[in-house]
Amino acid sequence: MRIGFRQIGVIAAKEFWDRIRNRWVFAVAAVFTAFALAIAYFGAAQQGGIGFKGIDVTIASLVSLVIYLVPLIALILGFDAIVGERERGSLDLLLSMPMTRLELLLGKFAGLSAALAFSTLAGFGLVGLLLSYQLDLGGLYHYFEFTLSAILMGMAFLSIAILISVAAADRARAGGLAIAVWFFFVLVYDLVLLGMLVGSGGRIGSGIFPILLLLNPADVFRIFNIFGMAEVKTLYGLATVFPPTLAEPWLLGSVMVLWIGVPLAVATWRFK
Repeated sequence: MRIGFRQIGVIAAKEFWDRIRNRWVFAVAAVFTAFALAIAYFGAAQQGGIGFKGIDVTIASLVSLVIYLVPLIALILGFDAIVGERERGSLDLLLSMPMTRLELLLGKFAGLSAALAFSTLAGFGLVGLLLSYQLDLGGLYHYFEFTLSAILMGMAFLSIAILISVAAADRARAGGLAIAVWFFFVLVYDLVLLGMLVGSGGRIGSGIFPILLLLNPADVFRIFNIFGMAEVKTLYGLATVFPPTLAEPWLLGSVMVLWIGVPLAVATWRFK
């Protein structure tokens, strides 16, 4: 089947500029900038000091923030992408145009992903510029990796949001499902794994536990950014439960790409 990239581009541009016009992108970028600056300069206040204390400590603190904010923003951004059009009565009009359902879905996803990526780059990129005079080339590269991985995690949750939007009967149910997904992956999932680890006396630590961590895009993001920092890795406890062979950047990146592609593929199948 031939895919019309022009049609995808038209839909994507509309979605992106809609978010620009309603100032959604700028609001999210401002939130990211404010929180990142606060963490970078005041994150060590509880230890009795203020100011920038190093890129490793800053990224470790930002990881905890991003795991809460980015999935929630992505799910809110995409949960009504299709079901909202259906309730407004505009979905039939869109489908009557010379484009396939796949092109419509890909266009929606591409436009929303561009808006999310732009706001993330604008927010964290500004902080990166402010910190650049205190970082060497390695620190800047590490910060860039963190920002890129945050975008990929956001796209993974956006893909899940598109699937919810396709499957839900109305916006209210889609919104409820989106919040439930956020609670499950961000708050509940790790608590369940921790309970399994403690309940088994650590017997599953070297076996299935690392694989189960990869089944959560938020945990993949955390491992990607934490495992390369020895002190922070020990603080998080990842050194004892996650083997270095599974922490290779290319492998974690591939897993995150799967988290983006699989829900989107299921959404495409369901939409057809």
